[in-house]
Amino acid sequence: MAENKRVVERPLSPFMIGPYYRVQLTSVTSILTRITGNGLIVGVMLAVWWLFAAAVSLAYFAVANRVATSWFGDLVFTCSAWAVWYHYLSGLRHLYFDAGHGLEIATAEKLGWGIIAGSFILTALTILIV
Repeated sequence: MAENKRVVERPLSPFMIGPYYRVQLTSVTSILTRITGNGLIVGVMLAVWWLFAAAVSLAYFAVANRVATSWFGDLVFTCSAWAVWYHYLSGLRHLYFDAGHGLEIATAEKLGWGIIAGSFILTALTILIV
């Protein structure tokens, strides 16, 4: 009697990224949520340094203000604004998932694209308003 072997064409582990694993939008958005959460630390550190310098002296504040209002500061704060919106929308998506909704692959992918697009739109609105 012939053995029934299950043929696996590629490993099922997402840690085998490369030719064996197709990257999925849901895994990318999950990883990006963790990255944005940790990346927000940079913006918070710059803002806290700016506030601390304002409390120390005018000369120290001038240095911190020069950095915070430079192209580097603008880049950090713009990326932080995007990270806040992305992280917020991703958190809402996870609450939706935790309630047992949107777990179908097509819906999960639409929600993934929605949080990516929504985060950029909300960041642009934040920059225009603020």
